Amino acid sequence: MKAEFTAIIDKAPEGGYWAICPEIPGANGQGETIEEAKANLKEAIELILQDRREDFLRGLHADVIRDKVQIV
Repeated sequence: MKAEFTAIIDKAPEGGYWAICPEIPGANGQGETIEEAKANLKEAIELILQDRREDFLRGLHADVIRDKVQIV
């Protein structure tokens, strides 16, 4: 899946950086560098979306149509 999300990054009071994604509630990351905070945020977004998708798909009946929609 290819998508683009907003990363809000700020300095953490204890040092390093924290990052959140306003489009994905609960997605956050932290790191000693901006790049590390963004990488951790990316991983959090991927895990949250994967979990939401798997949770939703468990409740679908066998003959449901499953297709893709691309947002550019």
